[in-house]
Amino acid sequence: MSPHRALPTDSRPLNAPADDARGGDLVRQVVVLVGSLVAIAAAFVGSGATGGEDQTEVDDGALAADATLVAPGQPAFAIWSVIYTGLLAYAVWQALPSRRADARQRRVGWLVLASMLLNALWLAVVQLELLVLSVPVIVALLVVLALVHVRLVASRPRGTVEAVVLDGTLGLYLGWVSVATVANTAAVLTAGGFTELGLGGETWAVVVLAVAALVGVGLAVHSRGRLAIGAALAWGLAWIAVARSTDEPRSTVTAAAAGVAAAVVVVATVALRARREAARRR
Repeated sequence: MSPHRALPTDSRPLNAPADDARGGDLVRQVVVLVGSLVAIAAAFVGSGATGGEDQTEVDDGALAADATLVAPGQPAFAIWSVIYTGLLAYAVWQALPSRRADARQRRVGWLVLASMLLNALWLAVVQLELLVLSVPVIVALLVVLALVHVRLVASRPRGTVEAVVLDGTLGLYLGWVSVATVANTAAVLTAGGFTELGLGGETWAVVVLAVAALVGVGLAVHSRGRLAIGAALAWGLAWIAVARSTDEPRSTVTAAAAGVAAAVVVVATVALRARREAARRR
């Protein structure tokens, strides 16, 4: 027997292509593609395009841009168009025969599907005006996206297309849902009459925004400066600053805190990205 043993199959790098397709791989590809269509259809319904209420109008505007101090301005939600486009592009790309046995897709494909279905469930819950249930649903969505993030950071994308349609899209998704979770929770608490919780509205807003900034810095550190995550977080925080400066309820303190939080996330992300690029060139 040769003294040189073959390496075990699980020693292959996480982003290396697998050399054998399994029966479940094709199922995963098809179901993820169908799931993306379900998510987009749910988004059309949630936007009121089919004749129902827009999600910002349900329950007397509990989720509107002027409902709480930490609600982003309405233009911020345009990021969903980018995210949905990216999810559809990812779903089509991962369905290609060349992606079928890809180790990276095996690690995240089902989780991406779960995120799309949870997003559709959130829209359904909101349309039914079950706002209390919207909080655990969006928290579950955030947890799933965090798991996707951990698995993606463990390996590098192979090529620009994968970096954009998978890492880029899921990065934007995670960053925006981080902000949306804060806004959603605040809206539900406000609708339930828990408006100040003993500290005052502006104080709570500053605390929440500080936590959001810390989350952004933490994600920047863990991902070593992946731009999509920081961009989406900063986008949402910046629109909170704009909304509190130009719309009701106005709050200079909250606007300033949101602006600082957005800047902190941007600086941390860019600095860590630059550090990573410098390390690669050494």
